[in-house]
Amino acid sequence: MNNIEHKAGFVNILGAPNVGKSTLMNAIIGEELSIITSKVQTTRHRIMGFLNDDNYQIIFSDTPGIIKDPSYKLHEAMMGFVETALEDADIFLYVTDVHANNLHEDIVNRMKSSNSKVIVLLNKIDEANQEILERKVDYWEKLLPEAEVVPISALHKFNIDKLLKIVLHYLPVNAAFYPKDELTDKNMRFFVSEMIREQILTHYKKEIPYSTEVVVEEYKESPKRIDIRANIFVIRETQKMIIIGKGGTAIKRLGIESRKKIERFTGKHIYLDLTVKVSKDWRENEKELRKFGYSNN
Repeated sequence: MNNIEHKAGFVNILGAPNVGKSTLMNAIIGEELSIITSKVQTTRHRIMGFLNDDNYQIIFSDTPGIIKDPSYKLHEAMMGFVETALEDADIFLYVTDVHANNLHEDIVNRMKSSNSKVIVLLNKIDEANQEILERKVDYWEKLLPEAEVVPISALHKFNIDKLLKIVLHYLPVNAAFYPKDELTDKNMRFFVSEMIREQILTHYKKEIPYSTEVVVEEYKESPKRIDIRANIFVIRETQKMIIIGKGGTAIKRLGIESRKKIERFTGKHIYLDLTVKVSKDWRENEKELRKFGYSNN
């Protein structure tokens, strides 16, 4: 008979943009649930990934990078996801780059004053020497004396096993919150839209990726094939022309690269139809933002 008490809880990942939160989430879960690019503000939503075992269920949340001064209602909505993550965590994973000097004092103080366990992750240690690493560990141990400080490399999966052991130690005793055969709280339409947006972030420059939103309008699945129709929204007609490209070459490339990514994710042949539309104020329009899923309600 198994007398081990079942553990389950919410482990929320917080930190500045580009510190490796999404890379960490994917490394832990073992699937590419969060898109990853070198551009800031890649993650716009709160994405949950479930790590299941007979004796536990760890619900990890990847969150948008912390923005101190939101420029648009879109940014405010993104910070709304961070706000929710600050309120429902059993354990905080605060990710920081070993070279980073920026400190989000309000976020750190809120974690410090909460009843939740804080684990500070010093990421990208493969890029730092021992002296820098020791100095950073000392800094965080003094700033948050009740926290655990763990050096990691999310990219190379260094110390991920150690991190999981620490998380399991502090995880509360609970029944599972979600069915054990589920991997995430998001549906396939969400992941398809994110994979298309990832390719936009990769292949387009300047303001284009930040002015773009992707919505899957149709998703029809058969045993061997999935037919997808998606709309790409931009804020200006000139951006629409850039997305399409001369003679449609740019959107053709976008479609090919997106389809490859989706096929790897689903294991099925993909038919993908992309349309570009202009919605000039979608980043400031609350109705549009709700339609695009930027709501905690």
